[in-house]
Amino acid sequence: MQLSRFPRVSLAHLPTPLEHMPRLSEHLGGPDIFVKRDDCTGLATGGNKTRKLEFSMGEAVQKGADTIITVGAIQSNHVRQTAAAACKLGMKCEVLLEHRVGEPSETYTTSGNVFLDRVFGANLREYPGGTDFETEMQAVTREIADGGGMPYVVPGGASNPVGALGYVGCGIELLEQFGEQDLQVDHIVSATGSAGTHAGLVVGLRGSGSDLPILGFGVNAPQDVQEERVYKLALATAELVGAPDCVSRDDIIADCNYIGPGYGQTTESMNEAILMLARLEGLLFDPVYSGKALAGMIDYIRKGHFTAGQKIVFLHTGGSAGLFAYADALTL
Repeated sequence: MQLSRFPRVSLAHLPTPLEHMPRLSEHLGGPDIFVKRDDCTGLATGGNKTRKLEFSMGEAVQKGADTIITVGAIQSNHVRQTAAAACKLGMKCEVLLEHRVGEPSETYTTSGNVFLDRVFGANLREYPGGTDFETEMQAVTREIADGGGMPYVVPGGASNPVGALGYVGCGIELLEQFGEQDLQVDHIVSATGSAGTHAGLVVGLRGSGSDLPILGFGVNAPQDVQEERVYKLALATAELVGAPDCVSRDDIIADCNYIGPGYGQTTESMNEAILMLARLEGLLFDPVYSGKALAGMIDYIRKGHFTAGQKIVFLHTGGSAGLFAYADALTL
């Protein structure tokens, strides 16, 4: 899998650290837990989308784009990083923001990621939840083109085969770090949402000959829907990198029992997980993605699904800027 043949721009600080979390491991009394610090990618407070945007924006530059169009929820980590990437490359950024959370507070709608979107000068267009964004994105694309611009669309989460290349690279990077640190890892755990991170990681590992299991904790969809979403994107990504037979349906596992009342809505277990990591390891996680995945991993350890003697790697996808939007919702 030669990623060097794909257009790419440099946005991320790579490789990101792989760190042991001794106090968390001791506190839970189960496996040794490590964290892959993709919150340290560097762009606009960091996060997993930066890896994807290296390839998405690389293709945009290759095609001569001057305006990036993308979509996300009000507190989208992806939108924040995309707006920053557009600034770095001298492009305009048009954002379609979806109101997914019912009855949000003023703090939620004005601070955190959406505040940073405005700092980066993105043009924000707001839409109600459930909007047909494929149609709306096409309309904005025509608007920009009719005005003489050269638009390029980055889908939500940069989760298409081009964006997923970023996590093919992360899978390869992880295997190299395991070798350097002489780690025999038993499981990788991550949040799974728009699917690009999960799908790319599976392709990166399987395409490199690793059968290391990956567990995604869902944040917005039922298990069957999420697994099919990831599998479909993994197949397309594997085809793109020239490894079409490396992924099987059994490779895709998502547990969607920790979503709570809905996307972006708080849960007690997420709240506990965020405070636990902050106070034991000095690490910040976000309420929407990594916080709920952490809650799932912690529950798995408490129930004995992950046990002493094992080594677990948690992929930290970033998003700490979103914590500020939940300042009046979290119990401290």
